[in-house]
Amino acid sequence: MVWNIDGTTNIYPIIGDPIVQVKSPAGMTEAFQARGANAICIPAHVVPDDFAGFTGALLSMRNVGGFIATIPHKFATAEICRSLSRRSRILGAANVAQRAQGGGWHGDMLDGEAFLQAQRNAGAEPAGASALLIGAGGAGSAIACALLEAGIADLGICDSDEGRVMRLIDRLTQGGLAARARVHRASADPEGCAMICNASPAGMRPDDPYPVRVDGLRADMVVGDVVTQPALTPLIAAARQKGCSTATGTQMYEVVQRLMLEFFLSHEGSHRIT
Repeated sequence: MVWNIDGTTNIYPIIGDPIVQVKSPAGMTEAFQARGANAICIPAHVVPDDFAGFTGALLSMRNVGGFIATIPHKFATAEICRSLSRRSRILGAANVAQRAQGGGWHGDMLDGEAFLQAQRNAGAEPAGASALLIGAGGAGSAIACALLEAGIADLGICDSDEGRVMRLIDRLTQGGLAARARVHRASADPEGCAMICNASPAGMRPDDPYPVRVDGLRADMVVGDVVTQPALTPLIAAARQKGCSTATGTQMYEVVQRLMLEFFLSHEGSHRIT
């Protein structure tokens, strides 16, 4: 595909450490240009110590409309934003930012909404259901928020760092999201849950253990995974063998790319300083 790049092209970096694994530069650039937006997405390998300085410098580049944040910068993105969406304020994390009215950045967190939509596409109905969430980091926090906003009745959270689980539960409680649901620390046993959500890196490497007890999977469960490489993770393969409906990391990525596109296009072109 031939991309239109000239002096009027807007730039949207994706910032991470590492950055070699990301798919967004090509996918987002194609999506921008398919929608008639003269914009490109480029990879930016930025270590945590340089993140605040780098994003500050981006504000001085008048053709930068926003950026995408990936591992490990989602919490740091929320810290440098002048304004945040409600869910980003609750979670203290953001994975996209665009120029805010009056200067600075406005951030939002789209991972949870994308994961939930991918699971809904696979047949999940969160309202009144029970879910097991593996991983309480940036992606896991966003998924927890989305599940509670969608009316989940029981949310068990499992992470190797128990303190991180309790901090997430505290944020969800203080944000008012846990008022109508039971939110608690859980084991990796999926028994009794309708939705299984892996938001941990487990499955990226061939020798990784399963994130949940796969012998507890049942055919009436919907199993989702955030891991995009490999495309078919051991968890998803095991779930399909058990007859479960599944939502892969690639399917989540397709949804989050669409949400990112809408987030940026709602502001595209209006940020230029003349």
